[in-house]
Amino acid sequence: MAFKIVRNDITKMNTEAIVNTANEQAAVSTGCDIAVYNAAGYEELLQYRRTKIGAVPEGEVFITPGFKLPAKYIIHAVSPKYLGGNAGEEEKLRSCYRKSLLLAKAQGIRSIAFPLIATGSFGYPKEEGLRIAVDEINAFLLDNEMTIFLVVFDDRSKTLGKRIYSKLEEYIDHNYVENKSSAEYGNFRPDMGMAHAAQGMSVPQMSSPQMNAPQMSSPQMSAPQMNRKASAAKPGLLGSVFGKHKEKSTGRFYAEDVPADSFEASEEVDFESVHESRLEERMKHISDTFSQYLMYLIQDRKMENSEVYKRAIVDKKIFSKIKNNPDYHPQKLTALCLCVGARLNLDESKDLLARAGYALSPCDKTDIIFSYFIENEIYDMIELDIQLEEHGLPCIIS
Repeated sequence: MAFKIVRNDITKMNTEAIVNTANEQAAVSTGCDIAVYNAAGYEELLQYRRTKIGAVPEGEVFITPGFKLPAKYIIHAVSPKYLGGNAGEEEKLRSCYRKSLLLAKAQGIRSIAFPLIATGSFGYPKEEGLRIAVDEINAFLLDNEMTIFLVVFDDRSKTLGKRIYSKLEEYIDHNYVENKSSAEYGNFRPDMGMAHAAQGMSVPQMSSPQMNAPQMSSPQMSAPQMNRKASAAKPGLLGSVFGKHKEKSTGRFYAEDVPADSFEASEEVDFESVHESRLEERMKHISDTFSQYLMYLIQDRKMENSEVYKRAIVDKKIFSKIKNNPDYHPQKLTALCLCVGARLNLDESKDLLARAGYALSPCDKTDIIFSYFIENEIYDMIELDIQLEEHGLPCIIS
């Protein structure tokens, strides 16, 4: 048995069956539905639906031949329209996945591809729709053998994937390859040391992918001087796990944001007076545990707990344990996902992870990919999971 999230056109999936997001009436809707009809043979499939199926209520499923598709069968799941979440949409959406899988099993189907049902033109929130899909697919696979794909192919995913891939490769090469070499062979480079200094960190001496929390070194130059050197050391990159990065919520002033001839003016800005209240508030939480600091960050952002764990694709029961037990020690991947779910910047993520005894390692590709997504404010667990899969790493969701 297997479950994977992939980026592909569902009409091109070479599985025994694909699932379509169908309409209640014998009519074709937008999005996935019309794409499936066009690929299968619009008139032929529509005629089959009208003469042999007819109207079907939301949450129910039916099966048709695949016609011109590579798949032998199409399982049509009549998707619920999202009306705010209090009209029984969740149970109907769960029913779509559950009954599609049971119908596939009854037909002897061994491989099937799902879209992210109802999250397009039907309006279901993407993160919540994904959580439901993962719940139902994993529950089915506990007692059944089947190869299941969750296919992501909306315009945003295609655009984001193309934009991310080349920059992510560059980011991995710069951070993982060089730091792995340094860790294994000791060929430390001056520019790597400069990047560490720019973050106020000592050079890591790593013997395993999981490092201890970074230790702060005594600064040898003023903050504006460090920022100028960091900016010069790493031109052209979106950023580095140890290099410069944009921080929209920390109030730091960076060289690229201020003209060179205005540094004296920027140095006159009193950081503590401008940000005194936020700094004092942060200082109150300096001894917080992972749980306490996470709850503070969520509250500070005026976010709902449910918003965070849903975006992070973290089980509600696990999140409740973290919330209700100040000394709860989450697994590292759970902690990383919560950094994404809470939309933390890179410094906040490092701080939160350190409170659970973790650090982002430049010798671990999973950590590097998480760092890239967090640093570039791409808080999308589906895309992150796809990138892990495409880089041959264990996935988080699937």
